[in-house]
Amino acid sequence: MKRLIAVVFALVGIIGTSQAYAQEAGPAIGIVQLSIIPGGGVFFTEDADANEPGFGNYDLGGALTVNFNRFVGIEGEVAGGLGVKQGLQAGGFSSDLKTPNLVNYSGNLVLSAANRTSIVPYLTGGIGGLTLLETANLGINQAETFLTGNVGGGLKWYAGRWGLRADYRFVGVQSKDDAPEFFGQVTRYGHRVYAGVIINLVQ
Repeated sequence: MKRLIAVVFALVGIIGTSQAYAQEAGPAIGIVQLSIIPGGGVFFTEDADANEPGFGNYDLGGALTVNFNRFVGIEGEVAGGLGVKQGLQAGGFSSDLKTPNLVNYSGNLVLSAANRTSIVPYLTGGIGGLTLLETANLGINQAETFLTGNVGGGLKWYAGRWGLRADYRFVGVQSKDDAPEFFGQVTRYGHRVYAGVIINLVQ
């Protein structure tokens, strides 16, 4: 009996040590994470066929991620693309006009690499919507919403309960027949980049 007890204590000690080592070796990925996005950009390329101009907006927002384990999670994201005054080179629009404000929201699957360092690469993709807010001087007389898809990836760096992330997305926006001349009469493609701060809400 004493030998059995000793063996059990030895196994518990070995398992506990290995679990502690695994936790120390891996990054501090929280079960629930909040990402605060203070700055970035979203850029839509010009579509010559539809004569729709390319433009870029300042991007900020946030995301909430739920991780099922170290490798798989889901993320809900909301971002605002603030209009910026710029030259528009297509569609007969005057130069130095402020672009429309955008609201972009999506649900994404996040796949993280099996890293044991504080830097974790990830891939992500999902679907959502983009709302183009009213901008009368560009012929957008009411808010217009489009179906979107995105795919991309980035890096997360963890330092305990917080961290940093850098993210890139390739965005596709589905066209609508009744879209304004400025945007959306044909499928549009864009690029979104941002840097953010991660807060592990639940470890």
